[in-house]
Amino acid sequence: MHFTDTVYRNPYWPTFPLLQITQGCTHNRCKFCTMYKGVPFRLQPMEWIEEDLMELAEIVPDAKTIQLLSANPLCMTYDKLAPILEMINKYLPKMEYIYACTRVTDIRNKTVEQLKSLKELGLREISLGSESGDDWTLERVNKNCRAADIVEQCGKLREAGIDFWLCFLNGVAGKEHSMDHAIHSAELFSQCKPMLVGTGGLVLFPGTPLLEEAERGEFTPLTEKEMLIELKVFVEHLTCDCYFNTHHTSGIHLSGPDFLKRKNKIIEALDHEIRCGDMERLAAIRRNKRSL
Repeated sequence: MHFTDTVYRNPYWPTFPLLQITQGCTHNRCKFCTMYKGVPFRLQPMEWIEEDLMELAEIVPDAKTIQLLSANPLCMTYDKLAPILEMINKYLPKMEYIYACTRVTDIRNKTVEQLKSLKELGLREISLGSESGDDWTLERVNKNCRAADIVEQCGKLREAGIDFWLCFLNGVAGKEHSMDHAIHSAELFSQCKPMLVGTGGLVLFPGTPLLEEAERGEFTPLTEKEMLIELKVFVEHLTCDCYFNTHHTSGIHLSGPDFLKRKNKIIEALDHEIRCGDMERLAAIRRNKRSL
């Protein structure tokens, strides 16, 4: 298999096998991320992709799911992406679900009809690294999109029948804009109606511009308790039913389906952790993280 540095797979998709079709990230300028620092973006050569699929056809000929890599593989235009999905179906004829993590901006260059065609070829589920639904925050961390872009592109995915996730990055607005980040994100996510809402807590990794800004006093990170308060406000304002998944912030298990049925219990659990949780333990967990 032709895997190149750096490779990231969504740990919440229990999909096997993996197929890399791009290298690096087309944007690679988000202030909280160094995952693809120093990795130039390029499309994986088609001959590599076909060789990998030939290998997979021998190893897992009955594969029904596959995850496309790397950072934002759906940046390709329809004319480049569709032949790859056709090739997947050729070599893995029992394929049912093709998954990918990607950027909101990668949907812009595809029409609804093209998205419907990609779904027919097996593209069933996408995770969008939205991070926020608040324009101030999106601009602050250089996401290169605005709230209106997220709404528009998610609308196209809904019309095409492709399921999608939206991700909320807890703490990324700092103290300066925490409540607006939480409230506006929850309102926008509720409008978009994703199948899954994921939340992760900000970690200021070495080499990130956001850490450098924090060290210069230009960004004020939230404390562990403030992270929990922000997450609670986000949950309070989230009104779409979805699978709710959270990590990197709370020390208790909050993830599961039927969010609206469980919403009050999640808020109660967060309230209890805000009052009684071991903040030193949560801080130690965050300090020990080395990657997303």
